[in-house]
Amino acid sequence: MNINVVNRNDEMLMALIHYFITEENYTPIVVKGAKDEVWLENLDGPYRIIRINSNHIHNKEQLEFDLFKTSNVMRQIKKKTLSLNMNALNILLNVSDDVSLKNNKNIASIKVDEIDKLTEDKEMLEVFPNLASKLIKDKAGLDLIVNVTNDINQKTMRDNEAYAKVFEPKKIIVTPILILLCLVIFILMYIFGNGSEDIYTLIKFGANYQPLVKTGGVWRLVSAMFLHIGVIHLACNMYSLWIIGRQLETFLGKFKFLLVYLGSGILGSLLSVTLHSSVSAGASGAIFGLLGSLLYFGYHYRLYLGSVMRTQVIPVILLNLLIGFTFSGIDNFAHIGGLIGGYLFTMALGVPGKSKTSDKVNGWIVIVILVAFLCYMLFR
Repeated sequence: MNINVVNRNDEMLMALIHYFITEENYTPIVVKGAKDEVWLENLDGPYRIIRINSNHIHNKEQLEFDLFKTSNVMRQIKKKTLSLNMNALNILLNVSDDVSLKNNKNIASIKVDEIDKLTEDKEMLEVFPNLASKLIKDKAGLDLIVNVTNDINQKTMRDNEAYAKVFEPKKIIVTPILILLCLVIFILMYIFGNGSEDIYTLIKFGANYQPLVKTGGVWRLVSAMFLHIGVIHLACNMYSLWIIGRQLETFLGKFKFLLVYLGSGILGSLLSVTLHSSVSAGASGAIFGLLGSLLYFGYHYRLYLGSVMRTQVIPVILLNLLIGFTFSGIDNFAHIGGLIGGYLFTMALGVPGKSKTSDKVNGWIVIVILVAFLCYMLFR
């Protein structure tokens, strides 16, 4: 009969995996070529990456190669997740006594040969204050395996349910209503005016115009985002709203989506009317706000949307801003204001399952300061 015995390193490895996944919200990631080591990731954690290595490191050269390999993997993860900075905790379970550890610029390495020593490490307790009380120390062998497996499975189920609520398809209501409202107003401009390209009709229906805003027509900051100048302008904006709006309404929910759309549209109109006095109209400021919202949302869910952000969202934003700066007649101030507004309003309203209260408060503070500054510049 064959009996499998769990050795000391395996027990420490499982105990550490259990703690970081169930208590510190880290998730395992697959690293090609990794053997006898575990990589964990939490892009909002004190260490973005935690690597637990049970391979034997018996000399200085092997340690240096280990750090070099860790740095290379971190660069790949950094690129994938659009992270500007990334730090790692490198936990080594099997290091010869004569090997002195050293820290690289973004990699802190520690040697762990006993669980009790780790829970007494002052530096580790400063970063992970629950380590001493939550790390499993009273189970071994089969009991440890069963306990770790059950707890991780339960944590995975809870996470999957939370992610499903965010990403599962939902009934889209707000986006079609916004499109319908723009279409109705566009038609009314021809019924009760001289068409969508007539400047007097645009002003009559609420286009953004600095002299009128400064003399009490603040409502134009809202109405302007529902007006369009010509069929092509309308078609381009409504197509963009249909594509981007449905996706973001699914992610944020109907109420938050509507607030982001209106808030970013108003901020775009405010920046536009503050910096130039031409007549302007269109939903593009609010649509840029949706792109800004996707930036903030995608950053927090970049493990799932990292490739989409790199290949689609960011290139679309840069291309459209470039077009706005290159060709005349495009209100790029509204685009920039909307982009900033979408990012800030999403920050203030919060991303499901990710945002902290401090992030929301900071978002509202920045919005208030920005709006107050623009109002001062406009009405002084």
